[in-house]
Amino acid sequence: MKISFMVAPRIPTLVRTALVTALLLGAGLVASASPPPSGPAATVPVAVQAACPVDPATPKRQLRAMWIASVANVDWPSRTGLTVAEQQAEYRSWLDLAKRNRMNAVVVQVRPTADAFWPSSYEPWSHWLTGTQGTNPGYDPLAFMVAEAHARNLEFHAWFNPYRVANHTDLTRLTSSHPARRNPSWVESYGGQLYYNPGIPAVRAFVQDAMMDAVRRYDIDGVHWDDYFYPYPVSGVNFPDQDTFAQYGAGFATIADWRRNNVNLLVQEMGQKIHAAKSWVTFGISPFAIWRNAGTDPLGSRTNGLQSYDAIYADTRRWVKQNWIDYIAPQIYWHIGHPAADYAELVRWWSQVTTGTNVQLVVGQATYRAGASGQDAAWQDVDELTSHLTLNRSHPQVVGDIHFSAKDVRANRIGAVARVVTDHYSRPALLPVPLARGGSAPGAPALTAATRGSAGVTLTWQRPTTGTTTGYAVYRLPGDGPVDACALTDGRHLIATVRASGATGTFTDATAAAGSTYRYLVTALHRLHHESAPSAARTVPGDGSGTFSVIVDNATTGGFTASANWGTSTFLSTRYGSNYRFANPQSVSDVAWFSAAIPAAGTYRVEVWYPADPGYNSATPHLVATSTGNVTVTVDQRSGGGQWRTLGSYPLAAGTHQVVGVSRWTATTGYVVADAVRITRL
Repeated sequence: MKISFMVAPRIPTLVRTALVTALLLGAGLVASASPPPSGPAATVPVAVQAACPVDPATPKRQLRAMWIASVANVDWPSRTGLTVAEQQAEYRSWLDLAKRNRMNAVVVQVRPTADAFWPSSYEPWSHWLTGTQGTNPGYDPLAFMVAEAHARNLEFHAWFNPYRVANHTDLTRLTSSHPARRNPSWVESYGGQLYYNPGIPAVRAFVQDAMMDAVRRYDIDGVHWDDYFYPYPVSGVNFPDQDTFAQYGAGFATIADWRRNNVNLLVQEMGQKIHAAKSWVTFGISPFAIWRNAGTDPLGSRTNGLQSYDAIYADTRRWVKQNWIDYIAPQIYWHIGHPAADYAELVRWWSQVTTGTNVQLVVGQATYRAGASGQDAAWQDVDELTSHLTLNRSHPQVVGDIHFSAKDVRANRIGAVARVVTDHYSRPALLPVPLARGGSAPGAPALTAATRGSAGVTLTWQRPTTGTTTGYAVYRLPGDGPVDACALTDGRHLIATVRASGATGTFTDATAAAGSTYRYLVTALHRLHHESAPSAARTVPGDGSGTFSVIVDNATTGGFTASANWGTSTFLSTRYGSNYRFANPQSVSDVAWFSAAIPAAGTYRVEVWYPADPGYNSATPHLVATSTGNVTVTVDQRSGGGQWRTLGSYPLAAGTHQVVGVSRWTATTGYVVADAVRITRL
């Protein structure tokens, strides 16, 4: 991967329309206004919802990764000759960086130059480890890297370079046992480097076997290639494979068509071999982002740059259309609005190409450009990188991003990475489910305990009794009472993912605020990220200070008062609890009041729940008794029901008093409804 401009990419609404389809279970569970400081967590049932809107800023699933490059010691190891302890400490620091930035995968280069970061019977130890090719580093780096990534529940994608042999042209500098020295006819010198000749069938078979050795022997999650197939062209110099074409090119009209077929076979066969060996291992490629320009081919993108189809014989569009790979991560390394290669245009084009296929679209991000000297002015704007991810939201085919490279993520020049994390990675995310790899969700885990202690809230659960579980997702919701039907639709309440180990699982929420009442839930995850149904929630009460949340239902004893003009109904299943109250509109002061014990003066979010019906009142007055006087909020009760709807945030006085009222005084027709309110301290 090179860093240059066009020749090569780099180096080394408040109203929800969904209706509740099942009753909220556990009606009438109401938070205590002054919860006890400790005690056993109570289980809370989870409601069922057919469909829910999501917050695009907190997606439930999103691949978030960074490349960790080993060639030329770009990222890791930082230099040759480090001790085992130093190498391992450096690698752990990269994983910890990924976790701090709420990433969920790393893409690590393990075969940079026809060598290996594991004890391979095919190729020598990489000289980027010790400084001397073929020298044992004293441990198995690949086994170590996979284990450390999985301990943090990060996916490990092993990054291989198929054909590059060396960053020089002297075959004798390779260790004497190197396959390139034993088979010099396999090797060509071009552009100051050595390459295996992609046109030789024995070469193709060998490099596949060398990579498959790692697939079979190690618990990797993915195989990843970058953009190096045939080498990037050197002006005026042809790749010296004319004799190979004469030997193997029968049936092809041009050497270019033959070269593309060689690469196509490499891709197609490797995908088949990977999935035959381990069906769950995904295969992804990160190519140069321009397949062809529309000026050359009407199927191409509206760009004007180097074409991978013609320059490096990578028919990337065909790989997608033939479903030979699981994901494609084009290196879209230009800014939005670039005159020759507009980021927005390339995301549009790749989204169109992947539509209707089983190939998922991930974007390779030029994080190395953000704030770096010598880059276009656009890259000196802290908004550029985060704007890329914002634009991606308008293309549902985009399932995530990979950042080049780890050292640039760490550098965080001009605060660009921190801005991405704030805007897009504010919560953890589950990985996308591969479209064609099968699998199914395990059973639900049993959350057996949730206990508050000095270190936070510690959760314990039992592994599901059915299905294959490799991890868990942990959710935390504020307050108590039944769980909102849409609470788990996106990632707003996701706080962690945990790798499965043994019959039980545990997690300590160190960020749980003292005094805050929470509900916790856990789901189980399959190897391919299918998610189980949630466990029953367990409520952990606060200690009386800090965040407070209370739900008051119309059936709450002492919490609701209304005149005899207010009837009671159970007709609509989208109600909260066992029933709701209704009345005809009339120009009289007849307010149904919800009262609550407010623990301290402060600002509180006020929400209401009602079942919606198209015949209900379109302008129902809701009164909020703030510490500075009543505020009236008009709500259209014909829509947006069956869920919590926010009236706003208001200053409330301490003590037990009326907080929210529903008034009959409105000129519009249709019943006004009073069902439940939720009050949460901010």
